[in-house]
Amino acid sequence: MLPASLAQFAQFLDPNQGPEPTGDWSEEPEKFVALVLIGFAIGILGHIFKVKTMVATGILMIFLATVGLPVWLQLTR
Repeated sequence: MLPASLAQFAQFLDPNQGPEPTGDWSEEPEKFVALVLIGFAIGILGHIFKVKTMVATGILMIFLATVGLPVWLQLTR
């Protein structure tokens, strides 16, 4: 059973087995990294000053930078 699972996993990791990448992603990652870092800073300050709104805003910014905006940009192109 384990060898069969490893064979399936090896096929999954083989880049020749997957879909052909189109290369149409043109967004620079610096914007997303900056949004994550600012979100972490706001969240940390919210924890230091015990302001739940700041913590929630920081979490929302991190979520938007890592999931929300990339998915939205991919779906709208």
